[in-house]
Amino acid sequence: MNRILSVPQQFRIRVHIAALTMACMGLVAALLIGLGWVATTRQLVQDAGERAVRDTLLLREQIRLQLIPAQGALRQIGAGRLPLAADEPARLQALNVLLGELRANPLEAAIYVAYPNGDFLLGRPLRLASIRQRLNVPESAVYLVQTISHQPDGRSVGRFHFLSEDGKLQQSQERADYQFDPRTRPWYALAREHPGAAQLSAPYRFATTQRLGVTLSQQATSGDAVVGIDVAFDDLEQMLVGLRTTPGTRLALLHSSGQVMAATVNLNSSDRDTQPMLDAIGEPELLRLQQTSRHTGKPQILTIDGRQWVGLHTQIDIGLSGVFELLQMLPLDELTAEARQRALYFIGLAVILALLLLPLGWAAGKAIGRSINRLRERSLRIARFDFTGSRLPASRVSEVGELSQAMQHMGDTIEAFLSLTERLATVPEVERMLQQVLEQLTQATQSQAAAVYLWDAQAGSMQWAAEAGSLVTPLPEHFAYPPLPVAPHSAGGAGSVSRLGLELRGRQGGLQGLLVLEFKADAAHEDEAFQRFAHRLSGMLAVAIETRQLLESQRRLFDAIIQLIADAIDAKSAYTGGHCERVPQMAIEFADHLHAAADGPYADFQMSENERYAFRLGAWLHDCGKVTSPEHIVDKATKLEAIRNRIHEVRLRFEILWRDAELAAARGELDAAQLAARQQQLIDDFTFVATCNVGGEFLSDDAIARLQAIGAQGWQRHFDDRLGLSDAELRQLQQLRPETPSLPATEALLADLPEHRIPWGEDRPAVEAGDPRNKYGFDMKLPSYQQNLGELHNLAIRRGTLTDEDRFKINDHMVQTYIMLKGLPWPPGLEQVPELAATHHERLDGKGYPRRIPGERLGVLDRVMAMCDVFEALTAADRPYKPPKTLSETLRIMAFMCKEQHLDPGLFRYFLRSRLWEAFAVRFMKPEQRDAVDLDALEALLPKP
Repeated sequence: MNRILSVPQQFRIRVHIAALTMACMGLVAALLIGLGWVATTRQLVQDAGERAVRDTLLLREQIRLQLIPAQGALRQIGAGRLPLAADEPARLQALNVLLGELRANPLEAAIYVAYPNGDFLLGRPLRLASIRQRLNVPESAVYLVQTISHQPDGRSVGRFHFLSEDGKLQQSQERADYQFDPRTRPWYALAREHPGAAQLSAPYRFATTQRLGVTLSQQATSGDAVVGIDVAFDDLEQMLVGLRTTPGTRLALLHSSGQVMAATVNLNSSDRDTQPMLDAIGEPELLRLQQTSRHTGKPQILTIDGRQWVGLHTQIDIGLSGVFELLQMLPLDELTAEARQRALYFIGLAVILALLLLPLGWAAGKAIGRSINRLRERSLRIARFDFTGSRLPASRVSEVGELSQAMQHMGDTIEAFLSLTERLATVPEVERMLQQVLEQLTQATQSQAAAVYLWDAQAGSMQWAAEAGSLVTPLPEHFAYPPLPVAPHSAGGAGSVSRLGLELRGRQGGLQGLLVLEFKADAAHEDEAFQRFAHRLSGMLAVAIETRQLLESQRRLFDAIIQLIADAIDAKSAYTGGHCERVPQMAIEFADHLHAAADGPYADFQMSENERYAFRLGAWLHDCGKVTSPEHIVDKATKLEAIRNRIHEVRLRFEILWRDAELAAARGELDAAQLAARQQQLIDDFTFVATCNVGGEFLSDDAIARLQAIGAQGWQRHFDDRLGLSDAELRQLQQLRPETPSLPATEALLADLPEHRIPWGEDRPAVEAGDPRNKYGFDMKLPSYQQNLGELHNLAIRRGTLTDEDRFKINDHMVQTYIMLKGLPWPPGLEQVPELAATHHERLDGKGYPRRIPGERLGVLDRVMAMCDVFEALTAADRPYKPPKTLSETLRIMAFMCKEQHLDPGLFRYFLRSRLWEAFAVRFMKPEQRDAVDLDALEALLPKP
């Protein structure tokens, strides 16, 4: 017969865990709160005892500080003239020391001297308004001196003398009611009994002021009198109130006689001369403490009427054989009130925490059953290409834990591999890419450290590039390769380390570098599968290094080509050589200075690496359009200069006129005087024409009229001017002058011939605002002719050597710069290079060229380029058509250009204050150009910011 086994009632594991959690929480909370209550109570009682000791010391020092000055005063007065004075007038003359003590110590209520014959002298300050009112004190009186003098007839006379602050008598009053014998006072008797030391009386309230205090008395050393001082204890009651630990704390300060000197209750003894005893003030708790304890200074717990008190009885030795007792009773319920509230708070907190932790215990039981389910979900996420799942919690089941670690490692390895691939593809700089890739690579290969060395083919060695972690045996920063330096084997066992070196070779098989891995010498890393995995990773790294080095070399080549273009433009003209090199250096340094500014108007100006590189390219290419500028116009040093200076042809014509004059004289047409006059006129006229050709001064209307008059002179041409012309010149001449004039032909000495005016033809540039072909937004005024070689036209240039046609041809280099650069396929991040290169001739007032861009559309870098271009142009010492400006002249011209809205005043103000002009001058200007600069005067020329 089968026996049926009884099965106990079963619950799920989550129920067991939740119940156990609640029980443990309750037990721990009860133990902690109970132990904490006992410890807190003990600590509070102990703290109360320590506080009583501190209070005792505080009271002792306070009382002693009041008595010590009085003892000194007793000795000083007792050794002075006052005890020796035999009558009242002599005594009033000896008050200086007494009054000085009253001034120095406000706690000394009165100082007095009693003489053996019953005479008495007392001095007191008149600070209290009640005393002044009661005694009808004169307004100027500060001190009162009370005297009792025995007359020869046996009578005793009492007088009140009112003195000012400086001791001068203000008023004296004879007082019949002021009579007593000081020899009957206790303080007198004490001083007589103990003549060698100061004596302290029992506390009492002074009859005149009702202030609580004691009397110090001592036999005088200079006479047979007794000196006494009343010392007031005004602050004792306030001090006791301040010493209360809780609102219900009781305190009392007792004299050795049992009198209560002060207490935390009203003593109601203002009408008594002596202080009450403890049993008379209605404080049963303090009385109980006095009766049941001795002044041990240790706290004790007393129960009075069902209420517990902490009692403390301490003794205070104030010196002078005086002893006080301090009684303190603290209600235990008030003392532990805060601790009781804290205990209730923690009990409530424990209950709330237990309730809050109940679901946690429930969840903990449920979590054990879900461990396998989590592993299943993690594997499904990996199958769905989600490798970033959170780390699985540890399990107490070893199989589950091992499987969790394997799944976690697989996910981390795949994620690290993907991150490594991303950084290989996205980080542009080799050094930063290597550092980030090494960090991911050590995680993917579970290595302890890794390092990359790059191959230096010229040096034939490996150069350190990056490192993640710390190699057990560091390699040198550079070493000959092969072979890889051998690392000493680390000690065997669990901590042994192995090193693997992998060559990095690119697509063509060229050596790029070396990857060094250090890892634990375990079975996983010794497996061939790991070796293959690491080798494949090194191949990816090698390709990434090769790609970035190729990009870097292409960038260096690109920079070199751009600099080559700038050098070629400078080399094209000996007169502007160095301009394309100096301006970029100034502009880049200026921009970097603004970028580094931590305060001021440009503190927010920042450049990214791409923006700085774009600006650098724009600065080097800012005049690349000059490759199209005719050299003879760029270098035009005189007005008649074309390919060559045509002043030689004009001089030859004057030579002809000179020869004609000589021939006329030979034929008798001119006498000697007329010939000399004609020749002098020719010399003067040619000198004037040659001077105008230089263009050094402004040409007035009178000068232009004289040019025209000189040019109107005729000379005979005997040769055909169509011979020796190029096909283009001949076609143009035939169009303008179809018929050949008969020879000899009379020609003007200076002429503007039709063939001098070269029309635009089909090459008319699209730079005018209304031109439909203008797709770049140019806005320039186009001169009527492509070139005008007219002699009078050129010589009549009022300032400089350039005609409007020449000026346009030079300004056209900005048009060509913009068109050339706009036509290039700039990569992302460098699209602004054309704008940066072609805006340095724009102005803030929108009157610049080639696009008349308004100032609000000009960025900081555009304005920097404009300022550096002007500074270099003014200071350059290699221009044939003008002398170089000094530093002060240059900055003054630039200040006026700011005032005229040509340059940015704010940027120029920064240029001045940062003293960049000084650094540029040292580097690029001749010493004789670097004169003194008045910055204040320059800033005064600028418009207000």
